[in-house]
Amino acid sequence: MSPIRSATTAALASAVLATTLTGCQFGAAEQDTSPIVIAADLELSGAAAPVGKAYQRALELKVEQLNSSGALNGRKIELKVRDNRSDASESLRNIGDFSNDSRVSAIIMGGCNECAAGAVRTINEKRIPTIALAPANAVASPVAERRYVFKLAPNAVDSAAALTTELRRKGIRKVAVLHSDDAYGREGLKALADEFGNAGIRLVRDGSVRTSDTEVSPQVTALTAGKPDALVVWTPSEQAILAAGAAQQAGFDGSLFFDAVAAGDLFLGASARATERATLIFTQTMVIDDVIATTPAKAARRQWFQDYTARFGSYNGSSSFPADAVQLIADAELRAGGEPGKVDRDALRDVLETAQLDGLSGPIRMTPDNHSGLMPQALTTLVARNGRWRLAG
Repeated sequence: MSPIRSATTAALASAVLATTLTGCQFGAAEQDTSPIVIAADLELSGAAAPVGKAYQRALELKVEQLNSSGALNGRKIELKVRDNRSDASESLRNIGDFSNDSRVSAIIMGGCNECAAGAVRTINEKRIPTIALAPANAVASPVAERRYVFKLAPNAVDSAAALTTELRRKGIRKVAVLHSDDAYGREGLKALADEFGNAGIRLVRDGSVRTSDTEVSPQVTALTAGKPDALVVWTPSEQAILAAGAAQQAGFDGSLFFDAVAAGDLFLGASARATERATLIFTQTMVIDDVIATTPAKAARRQWFQDYTARFGSYNGSSSFPADAVQLIADAELRAGGEPGKVDRDALRDVLETAQLDGLSGPIRMTPDNHSGLMPQALTTLVARNGRWRLAG
């Protein structure tokens, strides 16, 4: 039995056992064989398409694995995917259509911060549990106004703390920051400024880029002109790679540090030279082939890494988040119970709100006071060496 199948089966054992006991006790309990319908609103075209397509691949692979695992008590997951074209208005239309479909148990939204924030009202009014993969804090907070919205992505404060720890360890004192001109980028700048103040690190200059920009050289040139010790790049992967190239062209000889949202493909390809020795804060699964699988959770992450790589030829760091979202929804659907063939979204929401999972991304804990489940311990330090990301140290 594969580690993923084993871990999934163990996670679902109590739900399967409860259903079996109910059938034995009453003798006529009807087994629910209806599909678990999960809808996905993703950025499959437009500026954010590269990560959206990585999410889609991961969703399809994880659904296939769960459906063949035998861990769903005779049920299968059915995935419904729509392209929001990296546009918040299109995303909102998709959310409306999904929530009006009584067969849909829950929604997974992609990495678009504006899409997730803009859909909060509709999600709450329609009372449909939604897991967003967008990192902005406003996606899932304040919880009182986002009862049906959950978030599965790195948090700005956690990433900033990890980055600052590494900067201080390396004795870096002067830092420039390039950040995305969106909610998460602005959160990151504030979180870094707070951490820098406590660590005695000086933020000498900051600049921003839109997430759709394909030219970042002017900003990078301006930021590196004062010769800071390090440049922190707090942008999506596409802009981060562009920034690394621009820094190299500008003759910058300081250190490069990337926030978690900059994670993309494992192999850096044509950008290998520009990113050599760069530091990335991200989850261990990105480099799990560097890690000895000493626990079932680590074994499952290694198996996921190998399965994804075998299927798609390489690994994308963002793939673990949608896979964990599927697992959370499937687990919650089985635990929520209810009348066979009928979706109880309120019961599903209640289960999600206390979900715990040692996931592919790392430890995940949801609580009634915190709907952003990825724990700080999930983040670690990676370094670019010889054209790929490696575990630091």
